[in-house]
Amino acid sequence: MAERHPKVATVDPVWTHICEEARAAVRDEPLLGGFIHSGILHHATLERALSYRFSLKLASGEMSEQILREIADEAYATEPTIGQAARADIVAVYDRDPACHRFMQPMMFFKGYQSVQAYRIGHWLWARGRRDLAYFVQMRVSEVFGVDIHPNARIGKGIMIDHAHSIVIGETAVVGDNVSMLHSVTLGGTGKEDGDRHPKIGNGVLIGAGAKILGNIHIGERSRIAAGSVVLHDVPSCKTVAGVPAKIVGEAGCEQPALTMDQLIDDGV
Repeated sequence: MAERHPKVATVDPVWTHICEEARAAVRDEPLLGGFIHSGILHHATLERALSYRFSLKLASGEMSEQILREIADEAYATEPTIGQAARADIVAVYDRDPACHRFMQPMMFFKGYQSVQAYRIGHWLWARGRRDLAYFVQMRVSEVFGVDIHPNARIGKGIMIDHAHSIVIGETAVVGDNVSMLHSVTLGGTGKEDGDRHPKIGNGVLIGAGAKILGNIHIGERSRIAAGSVVLHDVPSCKTVAGVPAKIVGEAGCEQPALTMDQLIDDGV
Protein backbone atom coordinates (compact mmCIF):
# COMPACT_ATOMS: atom_id res chain seq x y z
CA MET A 1 0.00 0.00 0.00
CA ALA A 2 2.85 2.40 0.72
CA GLU A 3 3.66 2.77 -2.96
CA ARG A 4 0.04 3.80 -3.67
CA HIS A 5 0.18 6.64 -1.18
CA PRO A 6 3.62 8.16 -1.88
CA LYS A 7 2.85 11.62 -0.48
CA VAL A 8 1.17 10.28 2.65
CA ALA A 9 3.98 7.80 3.22
CA THR A 10 6.62 10.52 2.83
CA VAL A 11 4.99 13.15 5.05
CA ASP A 12 2.50 11.67 7.47
CA PRO A 13 2.83 13.23 10.92
CA VAL A 14 -0.16 11.34 12.34
CA TRP A 15 1.22 7.93 11.39
CA THR A 16 4.76 8.88 12.44
CA HIS A 17 3.44 9.96 15.82
CA ILE A 18 1.46 6.72 16.23
CA CYS A 19 4.54 4.61 15.48
CA GLU A 20 6.65 6.56 17.98
CA GLU A 21 3.98 6.06 20.63
CA ALA A 22 3.78 2.36 19.78
CA ARG A 23 7.51 1.82 20.24
CA ALA A 24 7.36 3.62 23.59
CA ALA A 25 4.37 1.51 24.64
CA VAL A 26 6.25 -1.70 23.88
CA ARG A 27 9.17 -0.51 26.01
CA ASP A 28 6.82 0.37 28.87
CA GLU A 29 4.71 -2.79 28.67
CA PRO A 30 6.54 -5.67 26.93
CA LEU A 31 3.55 -8.00 27.46
CA LEU A 32 1.70 -5.95 24.82
CA GLY A 33 4.57 -6.27 22.34
CA GLY A 34 2.85 -8.77 20.06
CA PHE A 35 -0.44 -6.87 20.14
CA ILE A 36 1.19 -3.55 19.29
CA HIS A 37 3.57 -4.93 16.68
CA SER A 38 0.79 -6.75 14.83
CA GLY A 39 -1.57 -3.78 15.09
CA ILE A 40 0.85 -0.94 14.29
CA LEU A 41 4.54 -1.58 13.87
CA HIS A 42 4.25 -4.35 11.28
CA HIS A 43 2.55 -1.96 8.86
CA ALA A 44 4.02 0.65 6.52
CA THR A 45 1.06 3.05 6.58
CA LEU A 46 -1.97 3.94 8.65
CA GLU A 47 -4.16 2.54 5.89
CA ARG A 48 -2.50 -0.86 6.15
CA ALA A 49 -2.85 -0.85 9.93
CA LEU A 50 -6.52 0.10 9.74
CA SER A 51 -7.14 -2.56 7.10
CA TYR A 52 -5.62 -5.17 9.43
CA ARG A 53 -7.73 -3.92 12.36
CA PHE A 54 -10.91 -3.97 10.27
CA SER A 55 -10.34 -7.55 9.18
CA LEU A 56 -9.32 -8.76 12.63
CA LYS A 57 -12.29 -7.25 14.45
CA LEU A 58 -15.03 -8.11 11.92
CA ALA A 59 -13.95 -11.59 10.85
CA SER A 60 -16.23 -14.46 11.78
CA GLY A 61 -17.05 -18.00 10.75
CA GLU A 62 -19.05 -16.49 7.91
CA MET A 63 -16.30 -14.22 6.54
CA SER A 64 -12.55 -14.74 6.84
CA GLU A 65 -9.93 -12.17 7.81
CA GLN A 66 -8.27 -12.59 4.42
CA ILE A 67 -11.38 -11.62 2.45
CA LEU A 68 -12.10 -8.64 4.70
CA ARG A 69 -8.47 -7.54 4.47
CA GLU A 70 -8.65 -7.60 0.67
CA ILE A 71 -11.84 -5.52 0.75
CA ALA A 72 -10.33 -2.92 3.06
CA ASP A 73 -7.06 -2.75 1.12
CA GLU A 74 -9.01 -2.09 -2.08
CA ALA A 75 -11.09 0.61 -0.40
CA TYR A 76 -8.08 2.48 0.95
CA ALA A 77 -6.16 2.10 -2.33
CA THR A 78 -8.93 3.37 -4.60
CA GLU A 79 -10.39 6.07 -2.33
CA PRO A 80 -7.67 8.10 -0.55
CA THR A 81 -10.26 10.28 1.20
CA ILE A 82 -11.05 7.35 3.52
CA GLY A 83 -7.51 7.45 4.90
CA GLN A 84 -7.60 11.24 5.11
CA ALA A 85 -10.82 11.10 7.13
CA ALA A 86 -9.28 8.45 9.40
CA ARG A 87 -6.46 10.85 10.26
CA ALA A 88 -8.87 13.72 10.92
CA ASP A 89 -10.91 11.43 13.18
CA ILE A 90 -7.83 10.44 15.20
CA VAL A 91 -6.90 14.08 15.74
CA ALA A 92 -10.50 14.85 16.70
CA VAL A 93 -10.59 12.13 19.36
CA TYR A 94 -7.19 13.16 20.72
CA ASP A 95 -8.20 16.82 20.90
CA ARG A 96 -11.69 16.37 22.39
CA ASP A 97 -11.66 13.24 24.57
CA PRO A 98 -9.94 13.88 27.92
CA ALA A 99 -9.44 10.11 28.27
CA CYS A 100 -7.33 10.02 25.09
CA HIS A 101 -3.66 10.75 25.77
CA ARG A 102 -2.04 9.22 22.67
CA PHE A 103 -2.84 9.06 18.96
CA MET A 104 -2.58 5.27 19.03
CA GLN A 105 -5.41 4.86 21.53
CA PRO A 106 -8.39 5.39 19.18
CA MET A 107 -7.22 2.90 16.56
CA MET A 108 -6.25 0.24 19.11
CA PHE A 109 -8.74 0.66 21.96
CA PHE A 110 -11.69 2.95 21.21
CA LYS A 111 -14.71 1.35 19.58
CA GLY A 112 -16.18 4.71 18.57
CA TYR A 113 -13.24 5.38 16.29
CA GLN A 114 -12.96 1.82 15.02
CA SER A 115 -16.68 1.59 14.21
CA VAL A 116 -16.58 4.81 12.20
CA GLN A 117 -13.61 3.57 10.17
CA ALA A 118 -15.44 0.30 9.49
CA TYR A 119 -18.54 2.27 8.45
CA ARG A 120 -16.39 4.19 5.95
CA ILE A 121 -15.47 0.94 4.22
CA GLY A 122 -19.11 -0.15 4.25
CA HIS A 123 -20.09 3.19 2.71
CA TRP A 124 -17.45 2.72 0.01
CA LEU A 125 -18.96 -0.67 -0.80
CA TRP A 126 -22.49 0.77 -0.88
CA ALA A 127 -21.47 3.56 -3.26
CA ARG A 128 -20.11 0.94 -5.66
CA GLY A 129 -23.30 -1.10 -5.70
CA ARG A 130 -21.91 -3.89 -3.50
CA ARG A 131 -24.82 -3.53 -1.13
CA ASP A 132 -25.10 -7.01 0.33
CA LEU A 133 -21.45 -6.83 1.35
CA ALA A 134 -22.06 -3.36 2.78
CA TYR A 135 -24.94 -4.75 4.83
CA PHE A 136 -22.64 -7.50 6.08
CA VAL A 137 -20.16 -4.88 7.32
CA GLN A 138 -23.00 -2.98 9.02
CA MET A 139 -24.18 -6.17 10.71
CA ARG A 140 -20.73 -7.06 12.02
CA VAL A 141 -20.04 -3.53 13.25
CA SER A 142 -23.31 -3.67 15.18
CA GLU A 143 -22.51 -7.09 16.62
CA VAL A 144 -18.91 -6.30 17.55
CA PHE A 145 -19.07 -2.65 18.61
CA GLY A 146 -22.74 -2.05 19.46
CA VAL A 147 -22.85 0.73 16.86
CA ASP A 148 -25.41 0.60 14.03
CA ILE A 149 -24.63 2.93 11.11
CA HIS A 150 -26.38 2.35 7.81
CA PRO A 151 -23.80 2.21 4.98
CA ASN A 152 -25.76 4.76 2.93
CA ALA A 153 -25.50 7.41 5.65
CA ARG A 154 -23.08 10.21 4.84
CA ILE A 155 -20.60 11.12 7.55
CA GLY A 156 -17.94 13.81 7.30
CA LYS A 157 -14.45 13.93 8.77
CA GLY A 158 -13.15 14.97 12.16
CA ILE A 159 -15.80 12.83 13.90
CA MET A 160 -15.59 11.99 17.58
CA ILE A 161 -18.03 9.47 19.10
CA ASP A 162 -17.26 9.11 22.79
CA HIS A 163 -17.93 5.66 24.32
CA ALA A 164 -20.15 4.94 21.28
CA HIS A 165 -22.41 2.38 22.92
CA SER A 166 -25.86 2.11 21.26
CA ILE A 167 -25.24 4.67 18.51
CA VAL A 168 -27.84 4.43 15.70
CA ILE A 169 -27.51 6.41 12.45
CA GLY A 170 -30.15 5.83 9.79
CA GLU A 171 -29.97 5.30 6.05
CA THR A 172 -30.51 8.87 4.83
CA ALA A 173 -28.81 10.67 7.72
CA VAL A 174 -26.08 13.20 6.96
CA VAL A 175 -23.44 14.16 9.53
CA GLY A 176 -21.17 17.10 8.74
CA ASP A 177 -17.51 17.67 9.58
CA ASN A 178 -16.16 18.09 13.12
CA VAL A 179 -19.24 16.67 14.85
CA SER A 180 -19.01 15.24 18.37
CA MET A 181 -21.55 12.89 19.91
CA LEU A 182 -21.74 10.76 23.01
CA HIS A 183 -23.21 7.32 23.63
CA SER A 184 -26.82 6.26 22.95
CA VAL A 185 -27.45 8.90 20.28
CA THR A 186 -30.06 8.09 17.64
CA LEU A 187 -30.34 9.80 14.26
CA GLY A 188 -33.56 8.09 13.25
CA GLY A 189 -36.85 8.27 11.42
CA THR A 190 -40.33 8.84 12.82
CA GLY A 191 -42.26 5.95 11.27
CA LYS A 192 -42.47 3.66 8.27
CA GLU A 193 -42.12 6.35 5.62
CA ASP A 194 -39.64 5.70 2.82
CA GLY A 195 -37.27 8.11 1.11
CA ASP A 196 -35.29 10.91 2.75
CA ARG A 197 -36.36 10.48 6.36
CA HIS A 198 -33.37 11.02 8.66
CA PRO A 199 -31.68 14.06 10.24
CA LYS A 200 -29.09 16.31 8.64
CA ILE A 201 -26.46 17.37 11.18
CA GLY A 202 -24.47 20.51 10.36
CA ASN A 203 -20.74 21.02 10.86
CA GLY A 204 -19.46 21.40 14.39
CA VAL A 205 -22.58 20.17 16.22
CA LEU A 206 -22.30 18.66 19.72
CA ILE A 207 -24.85 15.93 20.53
CA GLY A 208 -25.16 14.88 24.17
CA ALA A 209 -25.59 11.37 25.52
CA GLY A 210 -28.93 9.73 24.88
CA ALA A 211 -30.21 12.42 22.53
CA LYS A 212 -32.72 11.33 19.88
CA ILE A 213 -32.93 13.38 16.69
CA LEU A 214 -35.81 12.11 14.58
CA GLY A 215 -37.07 12.79 11.09
CA ASN A 216 -35.81 14.66 8.05
CA ILE A 217 -34.86 17.77 10.01
CA HIS A 218 -31.81 20.02 9.94
CA ILE A 219 -29.56 20.76 12.91
CA GLY A 220 -27.73 24.00 12.23
CA GLU A 221 -23.98 24.35 12.41
CA ARG A 222 -22.29 24.67 15.80
CA SER A 223 -25.43 23.94 17.79
CA ARG A 224 -25.71 21.89 20.97
CA ILE A 225 -28.21 19.11 21.62
CA ALA A 226 -28.48 18.51 25.36
CA ALA A 227 -28.23 15.00 26.79
CA GLY A 228 -31.52 13.10 26.76
CA SER A 229 -33.27 15.50 24.41
CA VAL A 230 -35.78 14.39 21.77
CA VAL A 231 -35.46 16.71 18.78
CA LEU A 232 -38.35 16.71 16.30
CA HIS A 233 -37.93 20.06 14.52
CA ASP A 234 -35.18 22.06 12.82
CA VAL A 235 -32.61 23.71 15.08
CA PRO A 236 -31.02 27.03 14.00
CA SER A 237 -27.26 27.43 13.94
CA CYS A 238 -25.41 28.24 17.16
CA LYS A 239 -28.30 27.40 19.51
CA THR A 240 -28.70 25.04 22.46
CA VAL A 241 -31.81 22.85 22.63
CA ALA A 242 -32.95 20.67 25.52
CA GLY A 243 -35.97 18.74 26.70
CA VAL A 244 -38.64 16.31 25.53
CA PRO A 245 -39.61 17.57 23.05
CA ALA A 246 -36.54 19.74 22.67
CA LYS A 247 -36.84 23.52 22.69
CA ILE A 248 -34.31 26.30 22.28
CA VAL A 249 -32.95 27.23 25.70
CA GLY A 250 -30.21 29.62 24.66
CA GLU A 251 -27.16 30.19 22.51
CA ALA A 252 -24.53 27.52 21.90
CA GLY A 253 -22.33 29.13 24.53
CA CYS A 254 -19.13 29.19 22.45
CA GLU A 255 -17.91 29.39 18.87
CA GLN A 256 -17.12 25.66 18.52
CA PRO A 257 -19.15 23.52 20.96
CA ALA A 258 -18.16 20.23 19.30
CA LEU A 259 -14.51 21.06 19.91
CA THR A 260 -14.79 22.35 23.47
CA MET A 261 -17.24 19.57 24.48
CA ASP A 262 -18.89 21.96 26.95
CA GLN A 263 -22.25 20.40 27.81
CA LEU A 264 -23.23 22.55 30.80
CA ILE A 265 -26.46 24.50 30.47
CA ASP A 266 -26.71 27.52 32.71
CA ASP A 267 -27.51 31.22 32.57
CA GLY A 268 -24.52 31.66 30.27
CA VAL A 269 -25.96 29.69 27.35
